[in-house]
Amino acid sequence: MEPKSNTITADTSYRWSLIPLTGLIIVYIPALIDLVNDWWNDPNYSHGFLIPIVSATLIWQKRDVLKTLPRTSDWRGLVLLALAMIMFVVANGAAEYFTLRFSFVMALLGLTLYLFGSQVIRTTWFAFFFLLFMIPLPYVIYYAATFPMQALATKVAVDTLNVLGMNAIRQGNIIHVTGHTLEVAEACSGIRSLVSLLALGAIYAYSSQKRFTAKTLLFLSTIPIAVVGNVFRVLVTSIIVVMVSGQITEEPFHSIMGLLVFVVAFTLLFLFGAILRRVFK
Repeated sequence: MEPKSNTITADTSYRWSLIPLTGLIIVYIPALIDLVNDWWNDPNYSHGFLIPIVSATLIWQKRDVLKTLPRTSDWRGLVLLALAMIMFVVANGAAEYFTLRFSFVMALLGLTLYLFGSQVIRTTWFAFFFLLFMIPLPYVIYYAATFPMQALATKVAVDTLNVLGMNAIRQGNIIHVTGHTLEVAEACSGIRSLVSLLALGAIYAYSSQKRFTAKTLLFLSTIPIAVVGNVFRVLVTSIIVVMVSGQITEEPFHSIMGLLVFVVAFTLLFLFGAILRRVFK
């Protein structure tokens, strides 16, 4: 009968935690509504709808382990929560949305640490970290990364086309190749697929690797892999335009070609993940 008693105590403890959690969500309701609007209106962040669901699922999968852990209040959680509230006030005053949304995740982490202690955090830390992928990047960083990625994709594609003997010329982000002109537009820079692949790479690294070093290396590899995938797409699109038809740049073929980035990226991620599993046994 003792295990049943412990379970009831644990369940009751988690139910009581819903009160401060509900209060926190009420405080952040305007910011959360804005966040959902960004997911709905900006195709770069439409994956945001899935992030909280995945995080909640990750915690749910740990429910049996969590019931066995001791719950002790940790004052460091209050420090994190206080810092998050300061960021909330400052970001609200400055209309700085990234900091405002980041403070929500930080407040959730602080509240959980205060209510349940460090052992619970050690078991669920990735679910909180994964929530960061639901936050759109600041536009300053987004546009600062977009142009170099456009330029890189254009340059590598033109160099490769010339190696293949197709006489390509680069003019800014425009490719001229044997009577055809292609523009590597902002949407083709690869930043959109990079944002989504970072989230997918994080969950894949977390679930497929045992060692923390291997998880970190696999996650960080998502950045160059996403760039390689996009360069490959621009190159293949250029070759098809020259050798088959220019209709490949029109819808729905253009969007279908966009999936090529994910095919290449996942293939490379799986290969690198397999290597890391052998190295970090």
